[in-house]
This record gives sequence, C-alpha cells and structure tokens, in this order.
Amino acid sequence: MNMINSSTFHLDYFLLMGIPGLEELHPLLSIPFCIMYIMDLLGNSLLILVIGRNKTLHQPMYLFLVMLATCDVLLSSTTVPKTLCVIWFNAHEISFNGCIVQTFFIHFNFVTESAILVSMAYDRYYTICHPLTYTSTLTGSLIRKILIFALLRSVFTVTPFAFLLYRLPYEGSNVIEHTYCEHMSMARLATADILVNVVYGLIIAACATGVDMILIIFSYIVIIRAVLRLRSSKARLKAFNTCVSHVCVIILFYIPAFFSFIIHRVGHKYISIQFHILLANLYVIVPPMMNPIIYGVKTREIRVRVVAMLSMSRRLA
Repeated sequence: MNMINSSTFHLDYFLLMGIPGLEELHPLLSIPFCIMYIMDLLGNSLLILVIGRNKTLHQPMYLFLVMLATCDVLLSSTTVPKTLCVIWFNAHEISFNGCIVQTFFIHFNFVTESAILVSMAYDRYYTICHPLTYTSTLTGSLIRKILIFALLRSVFTVTPFAFLLYRLPYEGSNVIEHTYCEHMSMARLATADILVNVVYGLIIAACATGVDMILIIFSYIVIIRAVLRLRSSKARLKAFNTCVSHVCVIILFYIPAFFSFIIHRVGHKYISIQFHILLANLYVIVPPMMNPIIYGVKTREIRVRVVAMLSMSRRLA
C-alpha cells in the first residue's frame, strides 16, 4: 500500500506512537487509564439511568446533568479505546480520514460540554437569584432550544477544523507522537504553512470557550453578590453548597484543557512531550470519571436514588 495518495498528497494512514520515551511504562500506564475509563462508563451510565427512571428528577438541573454525562462518555470514548489499543495491541495505525474524524469529535465534545457548563451556571443563577420564576423560565422547551443551540454551535465551529486539515498536503512523516489525533498534532505533520490553522484555533478558543468562561464567571459574580445579601448564615451556606459541585466540575474541565491548549501552541519548547501527552490524556478521562462522583456525593436526591437502585438490585439477585 502506498503511504501517500499522489492525487491529494494525503497520507493513507498515521502512526500513533503513544507516549514517546515511556514505552516501557505503557503497560503500567494502561492500568489506571482502563480503570478510569470503566469508572467513567459505569458512573455516567448510572447517572443517566437514575435520572431517566425517576420522573421527580426531570428538572432542569438534572436534565443538564444527563447532557453532561452523555458528553463525558462520548469524549472519553473518542480517545481512550484507541489509546488502549495502541498500548496493548501495538495498533498504532489510524487512517487519514479516521484521524480527522477523531479530531472532529474530540473538539466537538469539548465545545458542547463547555456550552453545557454555561447552561448549568445559568441554571444555578436562576435557582438562587430568581427562585420564584425558576420553573416557569427554565421550561422543557427552553432546555431543548439550549441543547440544539449547543450542538449547532459545536458543528459550525468545529467543522472548519476538518476542512483546514484536509486542505493541507502531507508528504513527510506520518508519525504522530501522541496517543490520539488532535488538530495541532496533525497539522504539524503537514508540508505547508499552518498559520491559518493556528489562528483559527486561537479564534475558537477565544470566541467559544473564552466567552463561555466569561459568562460562567459573570454568573457566579452575580450569584455571590445575591448570596451575600442573605441575612441567614444557614441560608448562605445552603446556597453556596448548591454551587460546589458545578464549580468543581468547571475547575476539572477548564484548567487541564487550558494548560494542554497553551502547551500545544507555545509551551512545547519548554515542557517535555511526555508531560504534555499525559496531561492531554488526563483531561479527556479524569473529568468524565469524576463528574458523576462529584454530583453523586454532593447531590442528595441522586445519592438516595442510587443507593435505593443498588439495594433493589441486590435483593433481586
């Protein structure tokens, strides 16, 4: 098989090399990767099942949780299975189109999850600042519109990545020093100027994710101001407690992604590639694993129903 398609100057396939320099540790590293992925699938599936089966939980906050859990499963499932195949079976090869598809879905899920976190901040804002109009404002119809908007925004912002990668010629190396395909790792193999790719990536980071972070920060500034006006310390503590889970999820989601983004563009000269790849892997698997745990521990309604479901399963067994 020819490695290069002469008509389009596209490689037939790329080779994902895993974590260069840590090949001897690959089997060891695969153990936590596999455990975390299984926990991710079980935790998020259980969360979706519990909320789906209990009509009393069909409220805005829990519906956003279902969206978040679905996005988490898709994000980790886009990368981790291929990573484990690279480590366990030396299945380094991935087709050119397969690499673009994987890149698309990684960024698609990231942008979608970012929009969901903004929606959850909006939900917390209305819960605390406008409790009397909460149910009449955040209706099922509005939630569907929010979901459709989040999906359409992701499609329109991420699809150009695929076209920008596809237009580039790839006549050199086909080795990607990573465990999965992503925009910049693929673009750097092109034998042409990638300035447009770099600029577009920065624009999306600023206009999509950056705007989302600003909206979340603004929401919490308003929330904190409203909570501090409450006279009762018990009421203030209760109000803050309703936001703890969401804040933890935001930190887990944005901080690793931010550092991975910065390292990929300006920090790769100063930070080892091993650290960067490990961070990139943790950012697609740790938040999806931790999110159901955080909400399961901090949200009494979910915790009670999970315990009840597990108890019923044991009795039936």
